[in-house]
Amino acid sequence: MTATPLSTPPQSPIGRIPVLDVAPLVDAGSRPTKSVVGEQFLVTATVLREGHDAVGASVVLTDPDGVDHLSPMVCTNPGLNEWEAVVSADRPGMWTFRVEGWSDPFGTWEHDATIKIQADVDTDLMLAEGALLLERAAESEGRTAEGREVVLTGLTALTDDTRPPQVRLSAVTHGPVHEELTGTPVRDMLSASTAYPLLVERELALTGAWYEFFPRSEGAVYDEETHRWRSGTLRTAAKRLTAVAGMGFDVIYITPIHPIGSAAKKGPNNTLDAGPDDPGVPYAIGSPDGGHDAIHPDLGTFEDFDFFVAEARRLGLEVAMDIALQCSPDHPWVTEHPEWFTTRADGTIAFAENPPKKYQDIYPLSFDNDPAGAYAEMRRVIQVWIDHGVTLFRVDNPHTKPVEFWQWLIQDVAHDHPEIIWLSEAFTKPAMMRSLAKVGFQQSYTYYAWRNTKPELQEYVEELATETAHYMRPSFWPTTHDILTPYMQFGGPAAWKLRAALAGTLVPTYGIYAGYELMENVARPGVEEQIDNEKYQYKNRHWEDYEPGGAKEGQSLAWYLRRLNEIRRAHPALHWLRNITFHHVDDENIMAFSKRRVVPADEERGTPEHEDVVIVIANLDPHSTRWSRVVFDMPSLGLHPDEGFRAHDLITDQWWDFVRETMVHLGPDHEPVHIIELKRY
Repeated sequence: MTATPLSTPPQSPIGRIPVLDVAPLVDAGSRPTKSVVGEQFLVTATVLREGHDAVGASVVLTDPDGVDHLSPMVCTNPGLNEWEAVVSADRPGMWTFRVEGWSDPFGTWEHDATIKIQADVDTDLMLAEGALLLERAAESEGRTAEGREVVLTGLTALTDDTRPPQVRLSAVTHGPVHEELTGTPVRDMLSASTAYPLLVERELALTGAWYEFFPRSEGAVYDEETHRWRSGTLRTAAKRLTAVAGMGFDVIYITPIHPIGSAAKKGPNNTLDAGPDDPGVPYAIGSPDGGHDAIHPDLGTFEDFDFFVAEARRLGLEVAMDIALQCSPDHPWVTEHPEWFTTRADGTIAFAENPPKKYQDIYPLSFDNDPAGAYAEMRRVIQVWIDHGVTLFRVDNPHTKPVEFWQWLIQDVAHDHPEIIWLSEAFTKPAMMRSLAKVGFQQSYTYYAWRNTKPELQEYVEELATETAHYMRPSFWPTTHDILTPYMQFGGPAAWKLRAALAGTLVPTYGIYAGYELMENVARPGVEEQIDNEKYQYKNRHWEDYEPGGAKEGQSLAWYLRRLNEIRRAHPALHWLRNITFHHVDDENIMAFSKRRVVPADEERGTPEHEDVVIVIANLDPHSTRWSRVVFDMPSLGLHPDEGFRAHDLITDQWWDFVRETMVHLGPDHEPVHIIELKRY
């Protein structure tokens, strides 16, 4: 019996010069790798060929107009044929990148000629072959007139038989001729990898400082005589924007402003016995006054919303809006589109649950019964807010909706509005967080709030800065309206300074929830969220008391947040994610890291190219002051191991002289964090 040979699946053709293992790719290149304008990222590949002839490699970025931008790659491990290059794109849009491998005739000749001429073997032949190669190189594609002149000068020197062979060879293998032929090489047998998608977005997609508040709390007033609250409005909330902008934030993020249902309305501290004057939870969206495309009557009108957005823009803030695709039982969709919800066996609509938590005031949306109708309506709602000036969306619990829905929605919006940025609030399993990032979310909430020790933080940030940096951009929040960890409850002022400073320097985007300045640290018993949470009630923080001359002057951390954001804006090294290096510290409670970036010259500002290096040293123990030795990785700072440098603390304005091994002193009786600007001697 003759065995039937196994059929082999069709394989992609491999080039004459094989190019393999290109990275970074998202899902093998089926989804775009991400970067922002000017952001440098590393491209790697395996490039090889048979025999011993030299090979070269290049990265080619192709811009949205189809123009190629070529960058040479460096072989970092000849034994493994590993090549790499750092590249960046200079404008937003859909780009592609590919790696090209090629035979390098000049490199082959240079290697062989150097060996043979030194040994006086085939000397005349090697010089003659070199001359032919230079003649060809002078006319090769991409050679400038100046470059051609350099090559011809080398040809003249190489063919000058009045000079010794070694001198003739050296004229080509060193100096301007060598630089020209390696910078603009002759590329034979050019072989390209697949062209992979690269999505380049605006800088705010990677770098920004967000501030969150509930508009109804900003300007809310409690009447001591009637014992009733009067809601804040969009107009009163707009008055708070001056302070937010004054602290240096880039984005004002507002929780839902839509009508709130009265069915199963929650009262203070999540109680089920809400009174008639209790406002309800903003996430229980929908009432007879409207749904996701309407504004709560207490907050005002679309004219008021337009005023709020205009005021934010005047102050340099962009507006992010909370999108919660869920409904109160009173939402118009419940009666108009019952097919968009899950009906239980007893005929009732299922409310939201996250056992043991129950959300009786919320009906989750389902997209499975009428995807076409539901998708179209969600897209219409998003457009309403884009038309009124919203440029960012913070999406509540996106992991409870189909991933394919988010892919469709984000891509459809981007077709007409590529400037829109989406932040995923998916505190869920890593696979889901990553999937949402892959299909379009520019940013993601993270596990930062629960990473407190040095090993936890370092391992997590290294993962974010390497494994997932080409598609998932982290946003670090020390607290939110849903999260108040024990670390924040019991850490005191040192913890609140520390966690803001780390959030703002470990990653490029971070966020602060209103009240952080006041260190609101009392939790509702049994849960890790604030007592008297403004999800369920109004909250007047009496900001005026913390202003100069107020009863609580000096008790706010607003100055610290302002200084942190000033530092972030002034130091481009903090605008990137992938440029972080961790340094050794003897004490397990003290963490040190640095970020380094070469900043190009700016002709408009008259600033030359310069290097920006920021070092952060943090005592993670908010309860005790600690001394310890830091051992810096000096090459990562751009320094020789024997060099020293001037260290300028950007929080306290102190100066020190640091060397490779330096003692530091941090704690609650001093400052818990050094944010240091490195200055060369």
